[in-house]
Amino acid sequence: MTHAMLPFFTIVVPVLDEERYIRQSLLSLLEQVRTLQTEILVMDGGSQDDTVAIVNELAASNPAVRLIMNPARLQSAACNLAAKLADPRSRVLIRADAHAGYPFNFLRTCLEALLESGATSVVVPMRTVGDGAMQRAIAATQNCRLGNGGSSHRRAGISRFVDHGHHAAFDLGFFRSLGGYDSSFTHNEDAELDVRTLRAGGRIWLCTDAMIDYYPRDSLRQLGRQYVRHGRGRARTTAKHGLRLRLRQCLPIVILASVLCASLVFVNPLLGLPVGLYLGACVLWGANEAVRRRDPALLAMGPAAIVMHVAWAIGFLDGSVKPKQFRPAEQSIAQGDV
Repeated sequence: MTHAMLPFFTIVVPVLDEERYIRQSLLSLLEQVRTLQTEILVMDGGSQDDTVAIVNELAASNPAVRLIMNPARLQSAACNLAAKLADPRSRVLIRADAHAGYPFNFLRTCLEALLESGATSVVVPMRTVGDGAMQRAIAATQNCRLGNGGSSHRRAGISRFVDHGHHAAFDLGFFRSLGGYDSSFTHNEDAELDVRTLRAGGRIWLCTDAMIDYYPRDSLRQLGRQYVRHGRGRARTTAKHGLRLRLRQCLPIVILASVLCASLVFVNPLLGLPVGLYLGACVLWGANEAVRRRDPALLAMGPAAIVMHVAWAIGFLDGSVKPKQFRPAEQSIAQGDV
């Protein structure tokens, strides 16, 4: 497909305190847009670090880049606002999160996948990468089945239609027709939108040729907070749409229940056996990976997996017991309607 055949498109980059990654993320996108018809809308949610200064610096020499304030702060609201403010010529919305690195030809690959598959959205696999010892351990955990449960967008495979994945590209008209993301969601807004997409007759294409690199949290404390929020978001999506949890989503809840039962070990020592087996399995997994890859940092994969599982389950149960009042997604994001 020639460049002339590709439509004008809008790239939305939601940011909030992303000074660590925003420069390399934008540069990886800018390298690809020289021969494409596009605009890059960086939606800042009120950064207190050097994010805005870095974006302004890059925008000064790259007219395609525009910095726009996102008073609602959330990623979901940022994408909806970008859909409102998109150039009238735009036909596709590409979501590019600042916490990621994009391979060469990512944009073109996603555009072609959207057009050739006939899908209404394109999702891509995500490979987690890290620098420091703890970030490498967390990345390795999120990349393996112990951490991701075999989620389709966390591993390479064949391109195909799926029901969920890491969001990359949208038919802008279809995105607007759905009302965009539910902007009351802080997490899991992508899965919630995918449910509405399929129910509205849309189709989601997993493009394995456009795998991105994701930079995870670099401490167990930050990881735990993130996964509590992920759990709450999944609880909201499940309750809002009457969904059933999959097996890989049920297992963390079983693990948490086992941990709570283990607190009664003084009543019956056998109650502590399942937890002991689980903890041992996580520790052995990390030890095996540390030896196999010759990286002692991967010994922390066991603790990372435990934090991810337990935090997600706590968040899910908290979100199920104390659900927030649902707000419908923004309905008015028609082109030019600010």
